[in-house]
Amino acid sequence: MSFGFSVGDFVAVLQLANDVRKQFVDAPSQFKAISEEVKSLSIVLQDIDDILPARDLTSHQQTELGNIVKHCESVLEELNKIVINFKELDPIAKSLDKKPRRVWKRFKWDQNDINELRTRISSNILLLNTFLGQVSSQAVFAIRDSIERLHERQDTQERQQETREQQQEDQIILNWLTPVDFVSQQNDFIARRQERTGTWLLDSTEYQSWRQAKKQTLFCPGIPGAGKTIITSIVVEELTTRFRNDNSVGIAYIYCNFRRQDEQKINDLLASLLKQLAEGQPCLPVTVKELYDRHKKNRTRPSLDEILKTLNSVITTYSRVYIVVDALDECQCWSTFLSDIFSLQAKTGVKLFTTSRPIPDIEEMFKECLSLEILASDEDIGKYLNGHMSQLPTFVLRKPELQEEIVTEIVHAVEGMFLLAQLYLGSLEDKTTVKAMKTALMQFQKNSQETSQNKKLEVLSLAYEEAMERINRQQAGFQLLAKNVLSWITCAKRPLTTSELQHALAVEIGESQLDKDNLPEVENMVSVCAGLVTIDDESKIIRLVHYTTQQYFEHTRSQWFPDSLTNITTICVTHLLFKEFESGICQNDKEFEERLRLYPFYKYAAQNWGKHACEASEKYACEASEKVVQLTINLLEDEQKALASTQAMVALGPFPDYSQQRVPVQMTGVHLAVFFEFNEAILALLGKGHHPDCKDSSGQTPLSWAAENGHELVARLLLEKGAELESKDKDNQTPLLWAIRNEHEKMVRLLLEKGAKLESKDK
Repeated sequence: MSFGFSVGDFVAVLQLANDVRKQFVDAPSQFKAISEEVKSLSIVLQDIDDILPARDLTSHQQTELGNIVKHCESVLEELNKIVINFKELDPIAKSLDKKPRRVWKRFKWDQNDINELRTRISSNILLLNTFLGQVSSQAVFAIRDSIERLHERQDTQERQQETREQQQEDQIILNWLTPVDFVSQQNDFIARRQERTGTWLLDSTEYQSWRQAKKQTLFCPGIPGAGKTIITSIVVEELTTRFRNDNSVGIAYIYCNFRRQDEQKINDLLASLLKQLAEGQPCLPVTVKELYDRHKKNRTRPSLDEILKTLNSVITTYSRVYIVVDALDECQCWSTFLSDIFSLQAKTGVKLFTTSRPIPDIEEMFKECLSLEILASDEDIGKYLNGHMSQLPTFVLRKPELQEEIVTEIVHAVEGMFLLAQLYLGSLEDKTTVKAMKTALMQFQKNSQETSQNKKLEVLSLAYEEAMERINRQQAGFQLLAKNVLSWITCAKRPLTTSELQHALAVEIGESQLDKDNLPEVENMVSVCAGLVTIDDESKIIRLVHYTTQQYFEHTRSQWFPDSLTNITTICVTHLLFKEFESGICQNDKEFEERLRLYPFYKYAAQNWGKHACEASEKYACEASEKVVQLTINLLEDEQKALASTQAMVALGPFPDYSQQRVPVQMTGVHLAVFFEFNEAILALLGKGHHPDCKDSSGQTPLSWAAENGHELVARLLLEKGAELESKDKDNQTPLLWAIRNEHEKMVRLLLEKGAKLESKDK
C-alpha cells in the first residue's frame, strides 16, 4: 500500500480507533452515541484493512484513501484527548491497594461538542464506506470478467480439443489411404538445390504456358544425372510458394523410385494423390470419409475404381489442380498410371508435369504435349562447382586461377550432367598437387569425346569405377566399412535409415546380443564411400547418389560384393536370434514400440530375412545354400523368437494401425517358411518331423497360408508332402476358399485339379 503514508501509519490509525472504542466501554450515557460512532468507524477501518492486500489500487484511489484516513486520525486523536481529560484514577481502588484504573469524572460534556465530533466521525465513515463500495464493485466486476474469460477459455479449449480429435481422426483416414508421404523427400531434394539454379526452366515459355493454361501437360525428358529430380523439387517449391494462400488451388506430387516399387503400385500412386489433395482442403472431403467408412469394418482396401472416383470428386472441389511426377521411367506401372491421369485430365482439367529418361515408349505417350528437355545449364553447373569448391584441398583454395580452370574443364566435360559434375569434383579431393589436379581434368575431357547417351552412361560407369578404386586405396578398415555400406544399400529390399544400417553393421556373427560399442559413426559410413553415398536429412534415409549408381553395383555385384546375399541373410537371422527376443511377442503396443526403438534394425530383419534367404539359396552353390538353410532352421525351430519376428513382420509402418489382434499367438516355423516361399526350409522342417498340417491360432494350416498368398509352388510342395486339402480354420475357411477370396486364379485351378471341393462354405 503506497498512498501517501505507510502501512504502519494505517495500522496505527486502526489501533487508535480500537483504543478509543475500548475507552468508551463504561462511559456515561451522554457518551453512548459517540461510542457507537467510534465502534462503526473501527469496523469500517478493519474491513478496509482486510481487503487492501488483495486489491491493486490506482494512484487516484491511493490518494483518496490516504486523505480519508488522515481525517480519521485527526478526529480520533482529538477524541482520545477528551477521553483522557474526562477520566481520573479511581481513589477507591487506590486505597484498597488494587490495580489502579481510570474512571469517568463527573463532568457534563457540551452537547454541541459531541455533535460536532459525531458529525466528523460519521462523515469519515460515509467516505470510507463509499470508497469500500467502489473497490468492492470493481472486484465484483473483475470477478465476473474473470469468470467470463474463464468460460471463454474453457470453450476455446473444448473447441481446440474437438479440433484436435477431428484432426487425429482425419489423419487416421489419410494414413489409411497410404502411409507414404513425399513431403520429406521434397524437403530433402530442395535442400540440395544450389542457390539460384534451375531458374531457366521456371522462366521458359513452356513452363509459363503450362502453369497458366488449362488441361496442359509439360513433359521434361532428360538423360541420367541431368538433375531431373532437383528440377522437379524446384517446380514443386515454386507452385506451393505461389499458391500458398490460395485454397482453391490443389498441388500433389510424386517422386517415383525403383527402390520403392512395393509401395508405388498403381493404387498406391493414385491414393497418394488423393491423400495430398484431401489434405489441402480445410475439412476432410466427405467422399474420402465415406470411402474409409465402407472399408473400416472389414479392414479392406479400396479398389482402383473407388480411388479414381473419389480422386475425381476431390479434384472438382478445386479451381485448379497441378500434379507433378518425377522419374516416371522408374515406375513399373507408368503406362496404366498415365492412362488414368490423362482420363482425369480430360474430365477435370488437371495440369500434369512429369520427368523421365528419354524412353521411346514413354515419349510416345507425350507426343501431343508440351515438351522441354532437362539438361543442366553450364551456368548452373558452374554455380554448383563454385559453391562446393571448399571440399577440395587447401592449395586449390589459394589459387583462384586453378579454381576457374577446374570449373571450366568440368563444365565442358560433363555436358549437362549434374551428377557427373558432382562425381568429378569428388574425385579431385585426394589430389595433392596442381599437376595431379590438371592430369585428372585432362582425363575428364578424354572421357567426354563422344556425346551419345550410351556413351554418357559409360562415362558415369567410369566415374563409379574410379570411385571404387579410391575406396580400395583406403586403409583396410575403411575399405571394409565402405563395401559393407555399399553392399547393404545396394542389396536391401527397401531404403534403409541411418540407424537401421548402423545396427545392421554392428551385428556380429555368432554373438547372441548387440554390442552398442560396435555401432559405426554415421559420418564415417558416408565419408569412406568416396561420394557414392548420401543421406536425406529429413527422412534420414541413407542411399546411393543416383539410380545409375544402383544399376552399376547391380551389374558389378559379384565383383565388389561377392558374398553379399549370404552375409545379409546371416546378419538378419542372427539379429532375430538375439537373446533379447527369447521372451516372444510383446504383450502390449508400448512394449512393442520400445522394442523397435531399441532395435531399429529388427523390423527390417523380420520383414525381409526370408527374401534374402531365398535369393542366397538360389544364387550360391550347394554348400553355401546349406549354411543359409541351417541358420534359418535355427530361427524357425525357436518358437518364441520366430513368433516375435512375426509380430514385427506384420507391423506395416512406424507403428500405424498396429494391434495385438493382428499377431498370431500360435504359429510354427513351417508357416513362416511358407510365407516367404522358402522351399528349402520347408523341406528341411518337414524332414525333421514337423507336421504339414500344423495350425496357427486362427486354425490355418501352412497350405491355407500358401493359398491365401497365392504361393503356387509352395502349395504343390505341401500337397506332395501330404498336406490336407480340405483343412478348415476357425472360420470354416478351406485353402480353396482362401484362394478364391483373394482372387488367385492359378492357385484355384491347382486346388481344383487336386480334388478340392467347392461345396465348402464359410460361416
